[in-house]
Amino acid sequence: MQTFFKILTCFFGAVGGLTTLSYALYWYETANRRPELVNQRFRPGRLVLAGGLILGETLFLMLTILLHPFGWFNRKAPPVNSDRTPIILLHGLFHSRACWWWLRLHLRRQGWKTVYAVALPPWKNVEVLTERVAHIVDTLRHRHGVRQVHLIGHSMGALIARNYLQIRGGAGKIDRCVLLGAPHRGSKLAPFALSPLGMLLLPGSEFLKRLAAAAWPADTGVVNIYSRHDNMILPFDNAVLPEVANREMIGMGHTSLLFRPSAIRCIIDHLKKEQP
Repeated sequence: MQTFFKILTCFFGAVGGLTTLSYALYWYETANRRPELVNQRFRPGRLVLAGGLILGETLFLMLTILLHPFGWFNRKAPPVNSDRTPIILLHGLFHSRACWWWLRLHLRRQGWKTVYAVALPPWKNVEVLTERVAHIVDTLRHRHGVRQVHLIGHSMGALIARNYLQIRGGAGKIDRCVLLGAPHRGSKLAPFALSPLGMLLLPGSEFLKRLAAAAWPADTGVVNIYSRHDNMILPFDNAVLPEVANREMIGMGHTSLLFRPSAIRCIIDHLKKEQP
């Protein structure tokens, strides 16, 4: 038991250290853009916010890492539920399908039984992954006899959702699309990614330019949810997407968007909202 607690303490320290470093880079970026903030950095409110951000993001990131292996296994096909539109979930870079367990729980409570999470290995090409999403979309549409499905993507998964929706023929097949913590204009942290997919997130990459130039389908309801305190998207406003409806969250980091009540509520409200 003592060894277990030592391992857990070391794990918490490692994850906490990485989270703290990411927020240090966030502060560096923010303070250089807004120098007036430097004089406010030791105010009690600022220190409480910083501590809460680091602690919360550390705990949620630890949880997703511990659950990560459970996302490697294939789950049985979700049950047919004609009362609700099927939902497809696309996880972010270096996450697995297991990161969606909390949202899945809330969706089930709201009556969505047909929820399918797609595995997106970080060593695959973005077009290969988009083709995988296209196959799952068509499979669910045909299996459940529906014309459209809902699509929810977090981080890199949100950009794959955009690639499918805007460029790869997804228009007309997606009813609602939720983009969660997506680096639409890239992130200055992308050079640290250990995957070719990460290089697509460099600000100004050809992939991001192609997405920015593509038109949005008029018949798909899209909401973009981002956090002002996202520690993975630098600067944070690279997550803003002017072409669609935006919902700003505060007091939560990149992984926390998958768990925080206000973000979950925003997702469900959008899925329930009727098309104009």
